Amino acid sequence: MAYGACNVTFDWSIALETLPALLSALRITAFATVLGMLAAAVLGLVWAIARRSPKRMVSSLAGLAVEFIRSTPLLIQIYFLFYVLPEIGIVMSPMFTGVIALGLHYSAYLSEVYRAGVEGVPKGQWEAARALNLGRLETWRLVILPQALPPVVPAMGNYLIAMFKDTPMLSAITVLELLQTAKVIGAERFRYLEPLTLVGLLFLLLSLGASLLVRWGEGYLGKAQAR
Repeated sequence: MAYGACNVTFDWSIALETLPALLSALRITAFATVLGMLAAAVLGLVWAIARRSPKRMVSSLAGLAVEFIRSTPLLIQIYFLFYVLPEIGIVMSPMFTGVIALGLHYSAYLSEVYRAGVEGVPKGQWEAARALNLGRLETWRLVILPQALPPVVPAMGNYLIAMFKDTPMLSAITVLELLQTAKVIGAERFRYLEPLTLVGLLFLLLSLGASLLVRWGEGYLGKAQAR
């Protein structure tokens, strides 16, 4: 029994018509990624410092929090923040919820990155800081972090790219990001080839751009540290 060949061709006119809407949605995706990464970088550093606290309760609670966040799926965390917290009176917008979820989830991974960087600092640096009678805050700010952060920039860049590729999960809480916009356009036109192809290309281009930016940052920090 013969079947007719399926002739699917890429329509450039449809692609050009849908591109402005996708570029507009791309701004939302980039916005969520940048804010999420900033939140993850700050909170991840807090986790890392707390896990090295001399107070056992603080270090234990921080360790448990990090392991719990890493062991639960990002999508479950997004649902919990958006659908469960309102039941106890905490209501956030979809975009704000998405940023918090991304930041919280990836902060657990970045805390491990920071910890690896901190453990790479020679113990003599801690002893020198104590000999100079530096306080805990000054020790971290002036001695430890300037040496711990440059080596971990590549790993942080990898998580930035991973977060960017996880933003489509925000469509589960009605954030009209890049992929969700493409799905809406495809449903309206009954044509998914063009919008989804463009989405794939946009994700690829931005991921490559982020990789180049991370490499540049790594080289710049390496030269600055060598001085």
